[in-house]
Amino acid sequence: MVSGGGTNLQALIDAEKSGIIKSGEIRLVVSSTPGAYALTRAENSGIRSVVMKDEDQLLEILKSEGIELIVLAGFLKILSPEFIGAYRDRIINIHPSLIPSFCGKGCYGLHVHEKALAYGVKVTGATVHFVNEITDGGRIIAQKAVEVCDGDTPEILQKRVMEQAEWILLPEATEKIAYEIMKGIR
Repeated sequence: MVSGGGTNLQALIDAEKSGIIKSGEIRLVVSSTPGAYALTRAENSGIRSVVMKDEDQLLEILKSEGIELIVLAGFLKILSPEFIGAYRDRIINIHPSLIPSFCGKGCYGLHVHEKALAYGVKVTGATVHFVNEITDGGRIIAQKAVEVCDGDTPEILQKRVMEQAEWILLPEATEKIAYEIMKGIR
């Protein structure tokens, strides 16, 4: 599930093609935003996509497609408790900080990196976590630290976190959870 440019989606597509993700396949891309470039990425890779109208419609589509794992890859909407309950421990999210720092309401995209720089941290990173009813409050699956350098801007730091953490962690965590689902562990 995506909302924007789809760089994390592209990391997942590339990971599937390279064999990092081997216990599942990307079957559907859902965007909360019509015209999001992520939809073009999906089309270019031959992956079916839909624009989310509402959660009930989306749940019907997910069930009819046999979707067992949902990966929030830059998805900027908060899901309802009912939606989360329908996929308990089967929705994962990538967050651009080391949770519990710089997370929760209003902490997404560049805002996270602006806060990290304003606070003066020397290390930031990314976290993959399960989604629950608390924004960025679900159990942590994986984290990766990234150094904050002198002279960083939010944009420079965002790019470094994506390249050194998000695009590595998200595919690895997706494979881990997909494997657990496939083996009946989850």
